[in-house]
Amino acid sequence: ILFKNAQRKIRINSKGIKNNVKQVLEDLDCHEKELSILVVSDAKIRELNRQYRGMDRATDVLSFPQQEEDNRLNRHLLGDVVFSAETAARQAKEHGLSFEEEILLLLIHGILHLLGYDHERSKKNEKQMRKKSRELFGMLFPGKEPADSCNF
Repeated sequence: ILFKNAQRKIRINSKGIKNNVKQVLEDLDCHEKELSILVVSDAKIRELNRQYRGMDRATDVLSFPQQEEDNRLNRHLLGDVVFSAETAARQAKEHGLSFEEEILLLLIHGILHLLGYDHERSKKNEKQMRKKSRELFGMLFPGKEPADSCNF
């Protein structure tokens, strides 16, 4: 797990996050996969969202898969997950979570996208992704659930 904090507004516990992400990857049978995590500001994630998704607004998390069907040389690369620390801090309050819990929820969501889950395809896929997200979150934080306002 490669972790880079490219913002300076909010303090991030990278060691704790990496340990939790490692557990998530093991539970998903991806313990031999390489994952990059980048923490950015709202301004930077807005720029990335505009560049890669054509949406000129800040978002909470973006995923960039590295697996391609014809890419046999780098099967160990899972991809990159980018999240905004500022958005995570705001959403944590809305979702009834601590800042670190919100970050892990965003990372779980991003990792599931890297594995092919896509809540935007259909209601069925949205339900499957939400169920898996909450299952993984519950593994990390037993008895804790995001508020109903959370779409993950």
